[in-house]
Amino acid sequence: MKPEIAVLDIQGQYRIHTEHYRSESAHRTIILVNGSMSTTASFAQTLKNLHPALNVVLYDQPYAGQSKPHNPHPSLLTNELEAHVLLELIEHFNAHYVLSFSWGGLVALAALAEQPQRIEKAVISSFSPAINTAMQDYLERGRHGLARGDRTLLGHLVNDTLGKHLPHLFKRFNFRHISTLADHEYAQMHFHIDHLLASDYVSRLKAAERIAIPVLFINGEWDEYTAAKDARQFAHPVTNSQFAIVDNTGHFLDMEHTAASRHTKSVVLDFLNPVQSPSSAGLPMTPSGEHIGLYTRE
Repeated sequence: MKPEIAVLDIQGQYRIHTEHYRSESAHRTIILVNGSMSTTASFAQTLKNLHPALNVVLYDQPYAGQSKPHNPHPSLLTNELEAHVLLELIEHFNAHYVLSFSWGGLVALAALAEQPQRIEKAVISSFSPAINTAMQDYLERGRHGLARGDRTLLGHLVNDTLGKHLPHLFKRFNFRHISTLADHEYAQMHFHIDHLLASDYVSRLKAAERIAIPVLFINGEWDEYTAAKDARQFAHPVTNSQFAIVDNTGHFLDMEHTAASRHTKSVVLDFLNPVQSPSSAGLPMTPSGEHIGLYTRE
């Protein structure tokens, strides 16, 4: 499965590395939005789950991954600027769906609030509008490590918190990736944390009121940082919202174990394109939008 790789000029300001995985049998295209400090490589399992049912587009933010060498990094990017990059990519690839992971939800929701006409549905995974006690502690520890330039602390921090349920091999990859980022990537991360801690969740909920398309929010049962109960605060502002909980998994969902990957795949494809996901078709749903019986314990 080889992608079409292109470096696209966006708004005359940024050059973005993109990977387009086409499928002869797919009639819809989905674009995936990375979490903080992540690259296209972090979506390896998600890509396997969505392709070939869908055409899949991956991309790196201007300051990260394979976009990094193509940009001079003179200034830090706000979530709003990252949302505008996403909107440009939606138009370029004629995308029908958006799927975000973790802090990519901030970017995806900001873009969706602009009501892009092409987008029919969206999936927001491992994200909530509230900064609870666990997330507050994680962010403060991250800010402390960034201020000190402590790469080892930062490398261990994600594995000890958000990634605590990941397999050991993935934790090794995480540590190596996070502890060897460029200085401007740490600066970007510090900037995002400061902005997030200074903002209030009421404003995030208010902005979501502009989103009219169906949106599925997915959270892991064991995720204490972006908890499912906190994600439900989107139920009122996003009037066409649904919610799902993946049993026996934490923040990283489909990366944590086979059963979680299979369950996540099933609920996402059922929501986006029921014809492609017969395994969950016809299952009853709760008033909050959860499939009854979809997530069996193994």
